[in-house]
Order: sequence, then structure tokens, then C-alpha cells
Amino acid sequence: MTPLKPYLIRAIYEWILDNNLTPHLLVDANHPAAVLPMQFVQEGRIILNIRPAAIDALSLGDDAIEFNTRFSGKSTYIHVPVIAVLAIYAKENGKGMVFEVEESQNDEPLPPPPEPPKTKAKPALRVVK
Repeated sequence: MTPLKPYLIRAIYEWILDNNLTPHLLVDANHPAAVLPMQFVQEGRIILNIRPAAIDALSLGDDAIEFNTRFSGKSTYIHVPVIAVLAIYAKENGKGMVFEVEESQNDEPLPPPPEPPKTKAKPALRVVK
């Protein structure tokens, strides 16, 4: 199946706009394929205002989000791999969605979470009639 994340980003973006709010993206700026104004990155992350009036030529693709915008009066091209999107939310109330980190910075899969400790107790199931 195709990844669900790009569909969720597009749907939440439309939902935020339909409610007359300002959509923001929280992005992992350390992703090697990201094209971002690094002087505005804080703690490895950047928040991007993707309100239609603030950007031009928005493409919410399956693999990347691209648009043109201005930072400090300078025209800037932005390319955000979908995998680097950490959240999409409304600036005014914080409503939206936070995504789990899918991969590490070098695109290697993250190690699996530790398994819970195994107990030797027998299951305590019983038949209820």
C-alpha cells in the first residue's frame, strides 16, 4: 500500500483552511534532502507557515512538499521530504496531527522498540457462559 502520511497532510491542510486558520508545518531540518533556510532553524527544527497568502506554487506531493516563499524579504524555494514532516497544525489553536519519527537522519530504519519483559505466569482466562 502507499504511505498514509501524505494523504493525512493534505487532508489536515484542507481542514485547517476550511476553518479559516493558518496551517503550519513542523519540519525536521536535519533531513539531508530538505531545502530550507537554515538560518531560521532552531534545535534542528523549523516551523513553516503554509497559508496560501504566504506561499506560491504549493505542491503537496506523495514524496515531498514544495513551495516558494519569502524569508526576510528574500524569495526562497522550500523542499520538504514528507518523511521530514513532524507535524501539521493550526497556528491559532494547535489542532492538527503529530507524526511519529519514521526514520533516522541517514535514512536507516530506526531500531525496533524494546520488547516488554516476558513473564512466566500462566494466562488467567476462563470461560464465561
